[in-house]
Amino acid sequence: MVDRSSPEFRSYVELYERASLLELGTLAHQARWRLHPDETVTYIIDRNINYTNVCVADCKFCAFYRRPKHGEGYVLSFEEIGRKIDELKAIGGVQILIQGGHNPYIPFGWYLDLMRYIKRHHPIHIHGFSPSEVDFFAGRFGMTLEETIRELVAAGLDSIPGGGGEILVQDVRDRVAKKKAGADRWLDVMETAHRLGLKTSVTMMYGLGETLADRIEHLFRVREVQARTGGFTAFICWPLQPEHTELAHLEKTDAVTYLRTQAIARVVLDNVPNIQASWVTMGPKIGQVALTFGANDFGSLMMEENVVSAAGTTWRMTLPEMQRLIADAGFVPRQRRQDYSVIEEAA
Repeated sequence: MVDRSSPEFRSYVELYERASLLELGTLAHQARWRLHPDETVTYIIDRNINYTNVCVADCKFCAFYRRPKHGEGYVLSFEEIGRKIDELKAIGGVQILIQGGHNPYIPFGWYLDLMRYIKRHHPIHIHGFSPSEVDFFAGRFGMTLEETIRELVAAGLDSIPGGGGEILVQDVRDRVAKKKAGADRWLDVMETAHRLGLKTSVTMMYGLGETLADRIEHLFRVREVQARTGGFTAFICWPLQPEHTELAHLEKTDAVTYLRTQAIARVVLDNVPNIQASWVTMGPKIGQVALTFGANDFGSLMMEENVVSAAGTTWRMTLPEMQRLIADAGFVPRQRRQDYSVIEEAA
């Protein structure tokens, strides 16, 4: 448990609350340069493939899911997923991010067969199944977390995305996502994956009515797991997109809040190597500014995105535009893989 009374915790909350935007930005930028003392800003070309939108988690912040039997519910065929991968590869894509809902009608063998199919017919890095999905699989099919992850890896899973993190404080999760993996369980999935050799990203979605101290607790919990495992490759934060959700009454947070939150994350998470800017939710220009507030990665070109856009946020970008935004901010754009190794350009 995080000790909120500790001097360190209180000092970070006070910094987050009281420091000016520029002071936070400067501290984050300095932390970024300590970890990455060069002018490279990385990006990845990938595609979000949402294999199903059928879900029984009923998260109040989600505009994407459909309940079972809903007329708009779907499950993609292997062939449809294969075509999406081929389209991605045609533009230089190197991984898929595959996530869906907690669909009670899909057998576990379907997921294993899907990854075998991908590796056999459309080989690519599979960054897939959020901790909440892994927890759902384990509960639904009567397996331990370790058994579940081992089966997924044997079938072709290469890494796990950090989706579903929201705020890793249980009373916040109880208010907005009570049926989904709790804070401890979410982190257990990540720690188990790390122990089994998988790298993962980690996220925070804020603006759910939580306090600033709740956000700092989230960061402390991530830092504690990272100190034990070293398995987190990157941290990404973004604000709640409340439109078309049960939380539409909550006021959408602004760009200043985003920059402050990313900056404090870079300062606190001194053992997580990379911070990814969230231009998908904030727009290209704020994504560019985020490069001077601690981010050293511009995220994904995002050939396809369905979840955030379901809530009305529909930013799009071309590869030349992404490279120009990075260069105009004073950095050198370099394409990367999921593990943040740089893809060298052909001579």
